[in-house]
Amino acid sequence: ASAAKTPHAMISRAVVGIRGTSLIVNLPGSPRAVRENLAVILPALKHAVEKIRGDDSECAS
Repeated sequence: ASAAKTPHAMISRAVVGIRGTSLIVNLPGSPRAVRENLAVILPALKHAVEKIRGDDSECAS
C-alpha cells in the first residue's frame, strides 16, 4: 500500500522488535507515514504485549 503512494516506501519500512520486556517500534519520519503505520500496528499491540508478558497460549486459536 505504501509503495503505491511513494517509491521511497521500500527504504522506509517500519521495524518492530523485542528486547527484554520492551517492544521497540521504529516508525517512519513523516507524520502522515506514522499515522498510516500505526493504523496497521495498533490492532496487534495488545497481543504483542500479552506475549511479552509471558502469555504462552496458541496464537492461531
